[in-house]
Amino acid sequence: MKFFFDEAQRLHNPVNFLSSGAPQPNPEQPGRVQALLDGAKAAGLIQTATEDYGMGPIARVHSAEYVHFLQHIYKRWQRIEGASPEVIPNIHPDRRTVSYPKSAVGQAGFHMADTACPISEHTFHSAYWSAQTAVSATNDVLAGAKATYALCRPPGHHAFADLAGGFCFFNNSAIVAAHLKQSGLRAAVVDVDLHHGNGTQGIFYGDRDVLTVSVHADPIRYYPFFWGHAHERGEGDALGANLNLPLKMGTGDEGFLAALDQGLERVHQFGTDIIVVALGLDAFEGDPFGGLSVSQSGFAEIGKRFAQTELPCVLVQEGGYLCDELGDNLTSFINGFLGV
Repeated sequence: MKFFFDEAQRLHNPVNFLSSGAPQPNPEQPGRVQALLDGAKAAGLIQTATEDYGMGPIARVHSAEYVHFLQHIYKRWQRIEGASPEVIPNIHPDRRTVSYPKSAVGQAGFHMADTACPISEHTFHSAYWSAQTAVSATNDVLAGAKATYALCRPPGHHAFADLAGGFCFFNNSAIVAAHLKQSGLRAAVVDVDLHHGNGTQGIFYGDRDVLTVSVHADPIRYYPFFWGHAHERGEGDALGANLNLPLKMGTGDEGFLAALDQGLERVHQFGTDIIVVALGLDAFEGDPFGGLSVSQSGFAEIGKRFAQTELPCVLVQEGGYLCDELGDNLTSFINGFLGV
């Protein structure tokens, strides 16, 4: 199996984020890259160069207004007297239908859902190449590969069409699904990250041609709080094309795999041609976020479940934060997928 990565993805280096009102060191660090690279290589994956497919695949998902914001906001922010070193919003509209401001401060509030996605000098460049990595891996599957792994960093599944959030800027998993739809295939995004893939759900919530499934910690008292509940099923013609499987905090391998089996049953019922695996590794029992308790061997079982579908898969890296086992957890997932 090949994997794709571009060195530009290391450049984004956020310093802080607010957690329960307190500034904390941002956990979405460039060091994640090395751990994941080591894990992919330990599983025997072959690194392949990412190609540049331009803005087209990104623009199928994200508005031109939002792309312009991400591309230029850092320089604009630096012109504000006394501004913080990173772009962090301090005001948000109460709905998406409000007037669009010209102010950099106002646009930051409009396009950034929370304070966990600070924008710095290299953020746009890294997010752009993270998206190109996802598209490159997808095209490898379209060319006949059974599966590929996209080492995407920064991650993407909390980003909406015009809204960054939760360490995410471009929604790589959604970009892959839209690219597959453009190619005439029925794609299912199956998200196994600790946190609900709220941006992915939002992008496809009214799209009957893309299935979104998410297994995650119950958001009733956990990020992203407002999305990811079991009653959210899609809307309009897409009713039933979204399946959320929230889990009680601390759930381990048995409960996680039972939920995943339920999700993969829906994948087959959807008539899926190809699965986009939004591969979070932060459900791990030793992850710094500590919401669920999946073991390292549990990731091998998760990988095995996807392989057993016998469907082509694009594996898109989402969360999973710095701990001694991060790379080993990826190796375990890949080995389980490959039947090693």
